[in-house]
Amino acid sequence: MAPVTATVGSPLTRATIGQAIRWAVVEEELEMMRSKRALAALLAAITLAAGCTSGGDDSAADDEQAAGDGSVFEGVAFTEPVPKPDFTLTDTEGRPYDFAAETDGATTFLFFGYTFCPDICPVHLNQLGEILERPGAPVNVQVVFVSVDPDRDTPEVIRDFLDRFDSDFVGLTGTPEELAAAQEAAGLPVAFKETDDPDDEQYTVGHYAAVLAFAPNGLGYTQYPMGTKQTEYAHDLEILGELRTVDDVPAA
Repeated sequence: MAPVTATVGSPLTRATIGQAIRWAVVEEELEMMRSKRALAALLAAITLAAGCTSGGDDSAADDEQAAGDGSVFEGVAFTEPVPKPDFTLTDTEGRPYDFAAETDGATTFLFFGYTFCPDICPVHLNQLGEILERPGAPVNVQVVFVSVDPDRDTPEVIRDFLDRFDSDFVGLTGTPEELAAAQEAAGLPVAFKETDDPDDEQYTVGHYAAVLAFAPNGLGYTQYPMGTKQTEYAHDLEILGELRTVDDVPAA
């Protein structure tokens, strides 16, 4: 497991230690998934270089192994498809937004972050914005950003932040209880302030750092941690768009 660290000068409490351990576990799981895919690809490359082919009907299996963990996706694929989470929050116009209903039938990228995020959030959103602006990019795509910092991220702040990347991006907010319920519905740990000082206005927020992707059929197949390339997003976007019914199988 990755070492648990704390910011210099910040007091360690039982709550912060518990949150740090939980986030270390999450990051460890993502790293294990990435490592498994890299190892499978390396073994496949070694086998091909040595001329050790099983021949005949096993060619498709060899292709899957060469792709990494057998997934056609270049993001970190879920072991099994997961249902789209069911939650309702408030959009930047003050209207109720039923996530599952509003994104029904669309390829959907869901990300929990905050506008004061110094690195991860703007990088993900900028990549998605640039990909969707490319000529010929799929049009049936929605990007939904849920702020996990309701104290600072007003609807106006969220809207201004998202418009820097794409004015069509959906921004959502809610009460702390509603936001916690939305994260739990998505199977994620709940974000938390990385400070014990109630007067600290420059605090950072610990939050799940990967973008979740759902196909038009309402199932989630993959996620994209920090470090994902635009080419990986673009590659998977085409595959996700073809999954229109629950019986469809991802294909390269």
